[in-house]
Amino acid sequence: MSSQSPPVLPITNPQPTTTTTTAAASQPPLPPHAFRAFLNNITESARNGFAQRRPFSELIDRSAFSKPESISEATTRIRKNYTYFRINYLTTISVILAFSLLSNPFSLLLLVGLLCSWLFLYLFRASDQPLVLGGRTFSNRETLGILIVLSVFVVFLTNVGSVIISALLVGVGIVCAHGAFRVPEDLFLDDVQENASTGFLSSFLGGAASNVVASAAPIVAAARV
Repeated sequence: MSSQSPPVLPITNPQPTTTTTTAAASQPPLPPHAFRAFLNNITESARNGFAQRRPFSELIDRSAFSKPESISEATTRIRKNYTYFRINYLTTISVILAFSLLSNPFSLLLLVGLLCSWLFLYLFRASDQPLVLGGRTFSNRETLGILIVLSVFVVFLTNVGSVIISALLVGVGIVCAHGAFRVPEDLFLDDVQENASTGFLSSFLGGAASNVVASAAPIVAAARV
């Protein structure tokens, strides 16, 4: 009597389901604090810059105005006055630019829409969330190309560029006229030159922008891979 061998049951190994989950988790999601940090850095830089502005009584002191004797003297005055009144000059240009945009609401809306498009569609968009418009998925390179074309169209083919350039020319003209006629001999230029790197413009570009870029760099780098 021959013994029968027991039937061999098939054994199936369960497929690992953690690979997809791990790969999805490895994608760097959009930090919820990125946009908040962006706004906080801008606000803090603006506050620090305004804290260093000079009193407007010194800016409009009529007893300190005189006609420059030569172009070289006017250039020297502009350089010295800009070193001392840098925050006041940038504030004046910003006010003129803001007034020009507010007086042209259509240009203001276009500019705000363009900035929001760059922020939310490219800079602060998670790498694992492709842009989908009209049922079509756009890659990161296509998104960048669309935003560049949109920026060129808004700035050069509408009145946004002319409004901004006109406001900047008016502001720079006022600053140059004031700097050329304001006598800088009574200003404390030695202390200002020592602290020239702590102005609003350098603080904004060196502080806020670097912090924002540092916080958004992982997102942008991962999105471009």
